[in-house]
Amino acid sequence: ALLANSIATGGGLFVLISVFGPVSGAHFNPVVSTYFRMRGQLNNSGWMCYVFAQIAGSIVGVTLTHFIFAQPILQVSAHLRDGLPLQMSEFIATLGLLFTIVGV
Repeated sequence: ALLANSIATGGGLFVLISVFGPVSGAHFNPVVSTYFRMRGQLNNSGWMCYVFAQIAGSIVGVTLTHFIFAQPILQVSAHLRDGLPLQMSEFIATLGLLFTIVGV
């Protein structure tokens, strides 16, 4: 089930990058925008706009998801999510996203 979920997520991500890449550069993550800023393909003003939009989009996405699943809109997790394994998985996932966007 985990492999099937990973393949479906990767396929969906590939489609989203292919569709939105020509429109917005597929800036789905502040790290992606920072990468393009560091390469000189994005100015400071554009970078700040992307990062603001990404943060606002994440807040709207979480709010809508909570609404869809009839959860309290604002809530605090009862499960602490921290530690090196989680940080490593986020690092690997972010690199995967970056490499996919640059490669597509």
